[in-house]
Amino acid sequence: MLVTKRVVIAGTGSGVGKTTITIGIMAALKQSGLIVQGFKCGPDYIDPSYHSAVTKRVSRNLDSWMLSQESILEIYKNGSQGADISVIEGVMGFFDGKSPETNEGSTAEISMLTKSPVLLVVNCESMARSAAAIVKGFQLFSEGPNIVGVIANKVGSEGHFQLIKKAIEQECNVPVIGYLKREQDIEIPERQLGLISSIERGELDSLFDRLGELVHKTIDIEKLFELATAEPLKVNNKNLFVNTKKEQIVKIAVAKDKAFNFYYPENLEMLEAKGAKIVYFSPLDNEDLPEDVDGLYLAGGFPEEFAYELARNTKTKRSVKAAVERGLPTLAECGGFMYLTESIETTEKKKYPMVGVIPGSIQMQPSLVALGYREITGQNGNFILKDLNAKGHEFHYASFQSAEENVPYSYQTKGLQGVKNEGYLIHNVVAGFTHFHFGSCSEMVENLIEKCIEHKNSRR
Repeated sequence: MLVTKRVVIAGTGSGVGKTTITIGIMAALKQSGLIVQGFKCGPDYIDPSYHSAVTKRVSRNLDSWMLSQESILEIYKNGSQGADISVIEGVMGFFDGKSPETNEGSTAEISMLTKSPVLLVVNCESMARSAAAIVKGFQLFSEGPNIVGVIANKVGSEGHFQLIKKAIEQECNVPVIGYLKREQDIEIPERQLGLISSIERGELDSLFDRLGELVHKTIDIEKLFELATAEPLKVNNKNLFVNTKKEQIVKIAVAKDKAFNFYYPENLEMLEAKGAKIVYFSPLDNEDLPEDVDGLYLAGGFPEEFAYELARNTKTKRSVKAAVERGLPTLAECGGFMYLTESIETTEKKKYPMVGVIPGSIQMQPSLVALGYREITGQNGNFILKDLNAKGHEFHYASFQSAEENVPYSYQTKGLQGVKNEGYLIHNVVAGFTHFHFGSCSEMVENLIEKCIEHKNSRR
């Protein structure tokens, strides 16, 4: 029977070291001469940027709340083509997802949908036999997932590891394939939005090399490769995320640099599949909006971290404002929304002028303002989501303030905290804090393309 190689790196909880170990495993597999494909469970943008940097292949998100099972399998199939092994990094704890009552949106659900073997990462600091109780609990909690092995993290010594290994293998009947020691100075630094984007940090090869060498020393990579054996998946490929080389009918500018880089690859691929030519530009490098574009896509990132540079880059701001006020169809998500407002005020109370298309300002807050999945309905004649519902995710420390009494909101969003109005609709701009996954509502791609065609024809 044909087999493929894929493995989920799951954790007992957030902060156990999934990302560090995942990157180390990817680096070690690469050092062994293998072609590695990365995937990330859930909506996160930052961890996949590390995967892409170490594997030299675009990492992709597998999100079982935003996307259907068919879409997840199609993304997996397309992304894994040509790879020797796929490594899927989990999110939060193994069973943590949208709801405390089900596995929906969890790493466990992704492992079951993709029929992937699971390696469980356990923080073994200050414990020995108790680690076996933790693993046993994860084994018994749900029948569906296939936990095939364990990696011990933050152990004190080789002797400490041997105690853990003996207890888990005796009580849980799965191999403990290795460990990483604590206090090795290999933690990836964090800040308000999580792990710092690799695109911002620049050269990372030395970090990857070191992680790969550490993993080779104390984790059995050959055993991992053996445990990653799985049957091929049956996929009904609808080519939603594949550029079928359809004739390019519109040109869409996409901001992409250290300040704006939170894009799901499939969003751009779906635009291309529907006839869009993507043209990149950098607001951070003070580049003009590309000429003769028919649409604009401004995604999220860290504009607040680069507010000083963005504020003084007047050439970009002028070109974007002029085009948008002439009716350029624009989708602005989170950081892109922030950039189009009048100003961004940092937590140090420094205010920086932005593009000024949207009447209102952004204030950065010291604590998290919004986090979680969103069901999204278009409001006020939203041309992208007219009579449609989509799914997305919200995660930011920014708040939007407007002096207007009747704000023309872009969306109505529904999350665990209830229903709220969100964003801003002006000219042909659809803006808000929510990040969309176009795979949740492919019609919104068609609507954006249609609006771009309309704008293109109006200029003739």
